[in-house]
Amino acid sequence: MTTSRTSASRCRAPSELVARSLLRAAVLGIVLAASPALAQDGMRSEIRPGIVQSEILTVEIDRLYAESDFGKQVSELLEETGTAIAAENRRIEAELTAEEKSLTEKRRTMDPAAFRKLADAFDTKVQELRDAQDSKARTLGNLSEERRRVFISRAEPVLADIMRDAGASVILDQRTVFLSTNAIDITEAAISRMNELLPEPDPLPDLTGTELPQTPAAPETSRKP
Repeated sequence: MTTSRTSASRCRAPSELVARSLLRAAVLGIVLAASPALAQDGMRSEIRPGIVQSEILTVEIDRLYAESDFGKQVSELLEETGTAIAAENRRIEAELTAEEKSLTEKRRTMDPAAFRKLADAFDTKVQELRDAQDSKARTLGNLSEERRRVFISRAEPVLADIMRDAGASVILDQRTVFLSTNAIDITEAAISRMNELLPEPDPLPDLTGTELPQTPAAPETSRKP
């Protein structure tokens, strides 16, 4: 009968590969939707300062999210919630350890069958609490991906505007480019525009508040001599 430990490491968000691929798909969608007319001077929108005029542009997708105000705020919210869950894990572990110690001390004076019943109830409680805390970690990871998808959906029209301003026909993920000049990298411009247009992310739900259920009290029956 061993207390199952919960760890702060469970609060880490899962792989972000899915969200990253979605953003790459969004950029590809802009490329596919681009009309050849965008390259014509007569169809270009008014040139904005800081936007290079080029048929091809590049963007650092991960940096676009991580360095935007929206991405930074989401990161802070996730860290705060993860820290709170980790603290709750430690509290639950300490309470379970104390309860296990108390139960072990009672074993000397209890009928074996009665003790077994209490021990089984305690083990069940430990497992249920571990499952609950693991579920919170998964929920936190899902929230991280959901907030990233929100950013992705809002980034697409911004990137499309920059593409039009530059008279470009394609925006490439910087990681897929073997060699290019920094002049066609529009990451900074995209971050600036996203900061202007995006509101603050919604707050995360409170995932803490788990209380330990009471283990049944030990019966009065004591071990027979």
